Amino acid sequence: MQEIPRSGLREASPCVLETERLTLRSPTLADVKAIARLANDRRIAENTRRLPHPYSLEHAIAFVRGLASKDSELVFLIERDFEPIGMVGLNWSKQTAPELGYWLGVDHWGQGYGTEAARAAIDHFFEAFDNPALFAGARVANPSSRNILEKCGFQWTGVQLYRFDALGSSSPVDCFRLSRGVWSSLKDWASSTRRAR
Repeated sequence: MQEIPRSGLREASPCVLETERLTLRSPTLADVKAIARLANDRRIAENTRRLPHPYSLEHAIAFVRGLASKDSELVFLIERDFEPIGMVGLNWSKQTAPELGYWLGVDHWGQGYGTEAARAAIDHFFEAFDNPALFAGARVANPSSRNILEKCGFQWTGVQLYRFDALGSSSPVDCFRLSRGVWSSLKDWASSTRRAR
């Protein structure tokens, strides 16, 4: 498998992904209040492995500042009509298993935004990088997230235990894999385009 060059994510990150209803772009310090407001909900934190709860403005500032120095993560702020509604990202902390992650503010659940944002990030991943597969996970107690992954073509590969910061313990996670071949066969998705800034 091709290793991601250190400059690869930085070169890919100054882009904007657009879908029918959403814009995905790099978060900035101007977004930290909105990120903190959205992320500071236990229902979100309990279903994401790395979000602490409570989630403060200081957490959001550290997160956005930290993105500038991370070569293993590509993160997009999800916006609807210029209003932040969540985050989606690609993480290469395990070189052989790049992973998709996402969360939406509670007020934006159940409207198809998660699927739409995930599809845009997935398209970007397979169009910009040479990896043969993308991985993802959803807490077993989170059927909505599992549905998003299945609608995006991910195939279930098993269950593993993962640590969740907000829970302070481990929880079972359904693990999924999307191969380049399956993604390619599903390319009739609504188009998501990438434009350089």
